[in-house]
Amino acid sequence: MAVAKKITINDVALAAGVSVSTVSLVLSGKGRISPATGQRVNDAVEQLGFVRNRQAASLRGGQSGVIGLIVRDLTSPFYAELTAGLTEALEAQGRMVFLLHGGREAGQLVQRLEMLLTQGVDGVIIAGASGVSSELCERAAEKGIPLVFASRASYLDEADTLRPDNMQAAQMLTEHLIRRGHQRIAWLGGKSSSLTRAERVGGYCATLLKYGLPFHSEWVVECESSQKKAAEAMGTLLRHNPTLSAVICYNETIAMGAWFGLIRAGRQSGESGVGTFFDQQIGLGAFADVAENALDDLPIVWATTPAREMGYQLADRIMQRIEKTELPMGHHIFPARLVATS
Repeated sequence: MAVAKKITINDVALAAGVSVSTVSLVLSGKGRISPATGQRVNDAVEQLGFVRNRQAASLRGGQSGVIGLIVRDLTSPFYAELTAGLTEALEAQGRMVFLLHGGREAGQLVQRLEMLLTQGVDGVIIAGASGVSSELCERAAEKGIPLVFASRASYLDEADTLRPDNMQAAQMLTEHLIRRGHQRIAWLGGKSSSLTRAERVGGYCATLLKYGLPFHSEWVVECESSQKKAAEAMGTLLRHNPTLSAVICYNETIAMGAWFGLIRAGRQSGESGVGTFFDQQIGLGAFADVAENALDDLPIVWATTPAREMGYQLADRIMQRIEKTELPMGHHIFPARLVATS
């Protein structure tokens, strides 16, 4: 069975009796092309069944208008917010976002990058930690395509990156609880393998030491992001350490579970001060990876990460790199802010 020949931009130029650059100008809508010439090109496109691709649009050295985005975890609230902000900002500039799911395997990420590079994108953004960042940077550099990384933690030294300041967020949250009178503060949630958690726990511990407050390793409890598991872990933590006055939660899911655990234990969270430990309400602080308007109206103090705002800045950064190819790489860190929902 014969395979149909793929129609190329050269075929269109030959059929219309014009140069390839003229066809490219007509397809991109740029340049001064006479109506008659434009009509000939469009007629040839229709007759031949030519399917325009982004590489054809960039034949004359111009831009395709497409930015590639690889997200390693599309289920993460943080990366969902970041993607929303990035897409909104780029579309406002007339750009299109080509979104791919990167997956957990390093090899998958490399394959996704290769796919974007062959599509003729103007730049690529990788959202999520990567163990093959140097290989990705080298491959993009070979093609002359700007590459920017966005992540929840610091893991790259020689790359263009944007990330939140996890240690500062933890310091701010812990200090807020201390100023509310809490002196025995525990930690709940996250896995020890998480770099984001490590940075947050580091800020929490440093702040306790700064104020000369006690710290015990059994006060730092791992827990998967499940309300049920968090509620159970909170109950266990309080049974073993009944004099705790506050708990910092790794994320909003853990915080909600902790809240239910406190209700079950009869120690409903609040910010009403500190009395005897039997009467005391446990203070809750937590990190939020969702938008502020999506936070539950509970007596929890949140350290919010501006993921959507990071998306806006990410759009600006990739556009700067596209327009100024010699722009030096940089590290951009976003501070957190405190939000009390009740």
